[in-house]
Amino acid sequence: MINLLSLLSISRLFEMVVKYFDAFLNLIPLSFVLGFYVSYVASRWWQQFLAIPWPDKLFHSIACFVQGFDEESRILRRSLMRYMNLALILVLRSISSAVKQRFPNLEHVVEAGFMTNQEKELFSAVPSNEFNTYWIPCTWFVYRIQEASKKGKLLNAYALDTIMREFCDFRAKCGLLWCYDWVSIPMVYTQVVTLATYLFFIFTVIGRQKIDTLRKGEYMRSGRMPMDIDLYIPIYTILQFFFFMGLLKVAEQLINPFGDDDEDFELNWLLDRHMKASFLGCDILMDPDRIPPLVKDFYWDKQNCPIPYTEASMHFKRKTYKGSADDMIIPESKQQMVFPEIEEESEEDNDSKKLSRLSLTSLLLASNSTLVPETPSRGNSRKKKPFRQGTMDEIDRMTNDGYYISGKHHPLLLYPFPTRLEALNPTQ
Repeated sequence: MINLLSLLSISRLFEMVVKYFDAFLNLIPLSFVLGFYVSYVASRWWQQFLAIPWPDKLFHSIACFVQGFDEESRILRRSLMRYMNLALILVLRSISSAVKQRFPNLEHVVEAGFMTNQEKELFSAVPSNEFNTYWIPCTWFVYRIQEASKKGKLLNAYALDTIMREFCDFRAKCGLLWCYDWVSIPMVYTQVVTLATYLFFIFTVIGRQKIDTLRKGEYMRSGRMPMDIDLYIPIYTILQFFFFMGLLKVAEQLINPFGDDDEDFELNWLLDRHMKASFLGCDILMDPDRIPPLVKDFYWDKQNCPIPYTEASMHFKRKTYKGSADDMIIPESKQQMVFPEIEEESEEDNDSKKLSRLSLTSLLLASNSTLVPETPSRGNSRKKKPFRQGTMDEIDRMTNDGYYISGKHHPLLLYPFPTRLEALNPTQ
């Protein structure tokens, strides 16, 4: 009997705990918190990839504007591109563990051919205790391109401006990479999201247990309707766990794409590619013997160029899109060109519009309306004296507030009407 009572008390206590955790389960807005966090991390991850500088535009500009294929010109072009790739290596050594493992110190950079021993000594002579000095090769670039401009090595006056624009873009992206590593996502933000995710599933495991004391049709405090089937494996809770924890792990993986994981950016391959492409584009492929001659192309003088397809790709060929209204058919009865008709306005409307555009003097001259001068009298009362009808010869001049007769001012009092001024009865 005692054991039965203890079991019943434990069962009631367990049901109370389940109801308690279920009641507060929806108070954690995990979908909003985790979704916003993953969206922010993914956006930052892509922006970091776009911040990686590519030297293609720069070495094409140098190949175009630094003329000559003599030894001095070739050394100049190759040195300029080597300086820029060296600056990229130096900044990546300070933010990427994968690049740091490849180049632990400057001796490895010299052995790889990105820097000479003399350049290493000049670079090491600059104190770098307070800030990163990855930009020193950029100053060498500026000096050499300025020297080439003074010696007339550049093609024209716009060459220096074009090359410097591409150089500044490359240099700015190197600085942006370093800033992304310097100003990272706040650690407390990641901790809050991680803690919210784990706590949510701890509450879920307890709050979604099946209890037998609920009546049929009765809901839990969270609004969840209890299931009649007691499943040993909570399928939907497990799926929800996979979705939320998967998003959290994705965000953790994307926070630092400059690491040495398999999903991180292949920065070492990128350095190899940049160095090889730079030397090919600005030097080797600029050899006149390696430039193909100008010939007539295959479609010379052909108005319609039948570009071939393979049998495997014929089903990709589609009809040319010309526009949504291109196949629209207009009836022949509606294709006649006509001039739009202009409806004549009524005479009364014309008179009213003309009258509204007239000035005060024109209104007085064009109508026989009575002008009623208002002369003040003694006391507060004013007496209106009608001005006799006749010609306007007696009026010396008109103003906006009255008229003058024999040098005496008479204020005007006009009676407005909807369309025209009508003559007043002198007895009024």
